[in-house]
Amino acid sequence: MKTPIALQDISENSLFRKGDVFVLFGELFGRGYATGLLDEARKAGMQIVGITVGRRDEHNALRPLNAEELSDAETRLGGKIINIPLMAGFDLDAPAGGPTPTDLLAGMTLASWESDKLDWAYIEQCREIATKRFSDALSQVMTTLEGMIPAGRNVFFAHTMAGGIPKAKVFLVLANRIYKGTGSRHMSSQVLLDSDLGKLILQNFDEVSANTFAHLIDSSAAIRERVEASGGQVRYTAYGYHGTGILIDGEYRWQTYTNYTQGYAKMRLEGIAEKAWAAGIKATVYNCPEIRTNSSDVFTGIELPLIPLLLALRKEGGGEWAEQQWQACQALMADGFAVEDVIAKISALQASEVMVPFYDFSAWPLPNSQAQADLTIGTSHEISQM
Repeated sequence: MKTPIALQDISENSLFRKGDVFVLFGELFGRGYATGLLDEARKAGMQIVGITVGRRDEHNALRPLNAEELSDAETRLGGKIINIPLMAGFDLDAPAGGPTPTDLLAGMTLASWESDKLDWAYIEQCREIATKRFSDALSQVMTTLEGMIPAGRNVFFAHTMAGGIPKAKVFLVLANRIYKGTGSRHMSSQVLLDSDLGKLILQNFDEVSANTFAHLIDSSAAIRERVEASGGQVRYTAYGYHGTGILIDGEYRWQTYTNYTQGYAKMRLEGIAEKAWAAGIKATVYNCPEIRTNSSDVFTGIELPLIPLLLALRKEGGGEWAEQQWQACQALMADGFAVEDVIAKISALQASEVMVPFYDFSAWPLPNSQAQADLTIGTSHEISQM
């Protein structure tokens, strides 16, 4: 790792205890990064509070969860949910009677999208409406939350909001080509970002994945001041995706997935944390090792950095436990293949002249390339067969 600071150890919790409040700022839909945080909160005996993004009705109006949805969500969370819709992003907001940004994308086709233009003044109106809607709802959420935090308790806010892809048919086709396409089906991610469609997507990513963290920090100021005035502590965390340290040719190197279009929003997220930290607010963005989640599986090849963790387990003295992990992985191999064969294939990818430029931390997020996509996606497919 050349520039980033990689944590070598997971520190033991010495602050949060039974009765403290854990607030999940992002709805829990399935297994993902938030699951481990919740496990730790339960282990510490913390009171768990969640929010909901709400649901859209048949007329596109945002609504709270109904009784059944709320019950299911609270069971999944293992805590109380404040049932006030906190849907972020502006892709489905518009002035009364006007088209939403998603509606404006509906007319784009595979033949026209690169040259199709959007009315940015109108888009800005939609964004302002969405921001006010979100901010007003968040103010209500914080008022409710204020009454759920007893005196003398510490508070942990975990921001997990991410995403923001508009539901446009043309983008689904383009995404397949950018993130999964090889050979003649490959498409440059930069071509998308240079178009009005791409610019809209990046703006919506900012609103959902990054700006919501700033809204959370600002809107919880009264709670933070009350808790800290009584000697308590407040912490904020968010998930980045700026890569991880992996073992490459015997050395820990920084690596990330290319092209990670949301990377621009994740850098903005980091900037929000830096600004808060400078103001004395303990806000930290953690860039975690890649894991497979429902959302990350759209990126073919994202799983490849996971496998060399087996080498790191041995390097760090994992002993018998590490060998058990190797054996468990070997049991998953197809006939005629060994785990070592898979690692050799990934090592060849990592050492390739095609991939070396993508290990430059300061240049992230780089656009994809034909050679990089062919190698990464091709290797992923080959390993799946193994």
